[in-house]
Amino acid sequence: MINPNSFGKIFIMMGCVFIFFGLIFLILPKAHRLGHLPGDIYIQKKNFIFYFPLASAILISSIISFLIWIFLKK
Repeated sequence: MINPNSFGKIFIMMGCVFIFFGLIFLILPKAHRLGHLPGDIYIQKKNFIFYFPLASAILISSIISFLIWIFLKK
């Protein structure tokens, strides 16, 4: 069974992550690099646009995984 204190730690960590990204988007409004990184797939045809932020998703996943690892490390 999962310890109820673990849920509290996870929610606090998720809140810190949201606050961090919120501050980044407030402080750096002209730095729209997230979503436009090299490795993000963008295909534009006549009547078709396909956008898949692969590099951005990997970066965000890596950061969140690292924070979870740091936070839950015993």
